[in-house]
Amino acid sequence: MDYSASMDNESKRGIDRRRLLGWSGLAAAGAVAGPLLGSESAHAATKLDTAYDKVPPATRPGGAYDRYVAQLAAEGKFSGVVMLSHRGRTVLSRSYGMADREKKIRIHEGTAFNLSSAGKPFHAVAILQLAQEGKLNLWDTVGAHLKGFDKDIAEQVTIHHMLSGTSGMNSPDEDLDRITNSREEVQADNEKWSRQSKLAAPVGTPTEHAGSEVGILSLIVESVSGMSYWDYVEKHVFRRCGMTGTAFYTRAQWLTDEHIAHSYMRIADGSSVDAVRNLDKGSPDPYQLGKNAARSFIAPPGDAGFATAPDLVRFANALYDGTALDPHYNELFVGPKVVHRPQGGGLAAHAGAKSVPADASFGSYSLPVSIVQGQWLVGRAGVNPGSFASWNIYPDSGWVGVILGNDDNAPFIDIINQEMAAILGTT
Repeated sequence: MDYSASMDNESKRGIDRRRLLGWSGLAAAGAVAGPLLGSESAHAATKLDTAYDKVPPATRPGGAYDRYVAQLAAEGKFSGVVMLSHRGRTVLSRSYGMADREKKIRIHEGTAFNLSSAGKPFHAVAILQLAQEGKLNLWDTVGAHLKGFDKDIAEQVTIHHMLSGTSGMNSPDEDLDRITNSREEVQADNEKWSRQSKLAAPVGTPTEHAGSEVGILSLIVESVSGMSYWDYVEKHVFRRCGMTGTAFYTRAQWLTDEHIAHSYMRIADGSSVDAVRNLDKGSPDPYQLGKNAARSFIAPPGDAGFATAPDLVRFANALYDGTALDPHYNELFVGPKVVHRPQGGGLAAHAGAKSVPADASFGSYSLPVSIVQGQWLVGRAGVNPGSFASWNIYPDSGWVGVILGNDDNAPFIDIINQEMAAILGTT
């Protein structure tokens, strides 16, 4: 779950958190690997493969994107990891800044960062795995698996509605001041919060970042699998995809594990503090006012844990090689479901930043999918106080881009757009 007084100030600051929150927690259009050329003729496919095998100069070490990120880091405006992978080969990997400033532990390629909404697609993969195993159906209603929900939700809202963000439900208010100290507390809070959901519009109406959709789906994963949501996703998504540095780490692990980046959150006086060492401090951001993600003992389903950049590339590749989902279920996962209104060049345009315009934009299962300069893009981004994450997959050309950071001062949306421009060959 993912700013200042004016758009001009916000564009300088770089993170338009209102927009990140406003459209299902998604940042820019982004994307997952493996050319989707099945409908092309052999001649056309060969032409496309030849064109897409070229590595744009801007993506290479020393290229425009590399220089841009290095300059940000030199100016103290970026602390984190960026990675570009093409057809399974790492083209660029850069790490800057400190994972733990107090202990002087530097960030490296294997550092794990807080994902926030960038991890929401994991729950969709979990649900689709259970569907392809015949353990549930996408047309099942909430009441088919869970008891105690309002009748209109139990009888009308389906798994498909929640995955596609068309449930018509609201997001109940969260107690952002609450500090939890066990998995059991977090699980109980998630269930209680999810059961407070109400229909705010007719079923089938697109929702605006309705966190209750994720909360309820996590309860269905638990009901059907007999495992906790965290255990199911770690075993059947993270481990299956080879994501060895990715997990739902606890607050104690966040404090002590040197491979997890601390989140440096801006507070009201303009200074930054280590969120995990300052649970009494919260964000002044009006759209997540008072929030500190470290107050939760373990990330709830909507704030989906921690991941490394190589692991997010592995996840992207696992989607398209049949590891995470069968091919037809992966097509179902990323296929367009809901038409979005024109984004005006992506979320960056709303922040006053230059953007690569999308020709068309759609909602899929917890993902935006867009056509940008003749290529499909699918991906997810998220922001928590002191952290940001983005993974973008470009399936036509086999690229994957990852951006992970642990400081509120970074121009997050600008970095995403620079990545897109470098891969699409516009810089």
